[in-house]
Amino acid sequence: QQQLQSSIFQFGKGYKAISKALGLQRTTVRAIIHKWRKHGTVENLPRSGRPTKITPRAQRQLIQEVTKDPTTTSKELQASLASVKVSVHDSTIRKRLGKNGLHGRVPRRKPLLSKKNIKARLSFARKHLDDPQDFWDNTLWTDETKVELFGRCVSHYVWRICNTAFQKKNIIPTVKYGGGSVMVWGCFAASGPGRHAVISGTMNSAVYQNILKENVRPSVCDLKLKRTWVLQQDNDPKHISKSTSEWLKKNKMKTLEWPSQSPDLNPIEMLWHDLKKAVHARKPSNVADLQQFCKDEWAKIPPQRCGRLMASYRKRLIAVVAAKGGPTSY
Repeated sequence: QQQLQSSIFQFGKGYKAISKALGLQRTTVRAIIHKWRKHGTVENLPRSGRPTKITPRAQRQLIQEVTKDPTTTSKELQASLASVKVSVHDSTIRKRLGKNGLHGRVPRRKPLLSKKNIKARLSFARKHLDDPQDFWDNTLWTDETKVELFGRCVSHYVWRICNTAFQKKNIIPTVKYGGGSVMVWGCFAASGPGRHAVISGTMNSAVYQNILKENVRPSVCDLKLKRTWVLQQDNDPKHISKSTSEWLKKNKMKTLEWPSQSPDLNPIEMLWHDLKKAVHARKPSNVADLQQFCKDEWAKIPPQRCGRLMASYRKRLIAVVAAKGGPTSY
């Protein structure tokens, strides 16, 4: 150490010359000099607790592995470190990643996007980014969704003591296939919710055309849309079949071209969420109740809610452009 200290103060001596003179690794010389400059000593300094087992090199390895594959488990990381003779508990690995801003989280579920889907989404967003607000205010948004009797897929928590997990008050009863469900069709515009229809049986092109026939024109009239209104629908096979396309053309309904796999671009998804939340808060006991509650709660959707969704629609397009056609937070 004394030799190293004297070498440090010799003008012109670099890491390479010092390491060669003392027979030490260059990295060792650099680390000791850094410590001297920072603390004025090369002695071991007092420290709190046991020194960490995870070296800076091992930490970099952990960060690289989870950055490359975020689904890697802490057990797999533990085995990876063991292969380089670093033995630590998997909880230590989670803590160390947490200190570096990497936390275990439930991944968000988003539609699978092909290169074609991404390109179409980006093209749609760029094309309509500068459309006037009046265009979106006169768009009739449509979609279908399934509402299950007992099938809401949300996380619940209970406060309980040990060994009481299976007491009746601490469990959530489940029923196969959700205990029954209804398929509903709905539409809305900036001025409020439109007509709502319950779909009986299997929906095909003929059933879909009948729903449009009975609900679209009355909704356009009720919502006071202009003559330049546009119908939005997704690319479900029943929506874009030859017979449906001919029906739409015959009935002079102009449709908005739509990129596949893009529920985040359809604000009606937010209304479906509101609907299901309100329906399940009323605890329907059978399918008949479920159908009636869906009808009631759809009619209760405030027009202001619809107006806000459309007023902020441009933000969705900006998000798609920013994501280069990829998934967004919507």
